[in-house]
Amino acid sequence: MMGELQRLRSEPGAEDDQLRPFLVRVRFTAEDPAGVISHARAVLAGVVERVADWPAFERWPQLLPAWFIQRCAPEHPEPEPGEAFDAEAWLRQWRAMTPEQRAAVDQGPWTLSGWLYYFDPTEEGMGDDRSWWWWHAGTDESGGWVQVATTGWPFGSGSLSWPIEASGGTDLVYGP
Repeated sequence: MMGELQRLRSEPGAEDDQLRPFLVRVRFTAEDPAGVISHARAVLAGVVERVADWPAFERWPQLLPAWFIQRCAPEHPEPEPGEAFDAEAWLRQWRAMTPEQRAAVDQGPWTLSGWLYYFDPTEEGMGDDRSWWWWHAGTDESGGWVQVATTGWPFGSGSLSWPIEASGGTDLVYGP
């Protein structure tokens, strides 16, 4: 974990060369690719540095950059006391959508709680089972790129895509 935080704050060091992880690169376009990388690093570092002492959800809006919080989708309203989430109604609504409508829902902004779930090391989250870790990032003539160490291909990349997209990256393409 400390290695990932160090790489988020700078770039891989000489000791990282000996690890030989499986690396995947996501390329993106942006008006300011270096700015996208800087913003994504800030958000991810803010989460990774708190994994050992995971804060309550209510604290995250003060711990992460305000621009990121503002770009997240609104949280789903809590059911009224005594009411439960109607999973069957949600499933009926989902099944009634066209493939294009489903894709639009999947492509939209993430809720903060939905995104944090993938980093949360408590029993409520997947933080102990996250399948990627920041490795390196940079820019080139075609835009920007972020490289992550991962457990294999394909991997759960949505929690990586969201901070890049929220930072202004578009047209994300994953590959080795």
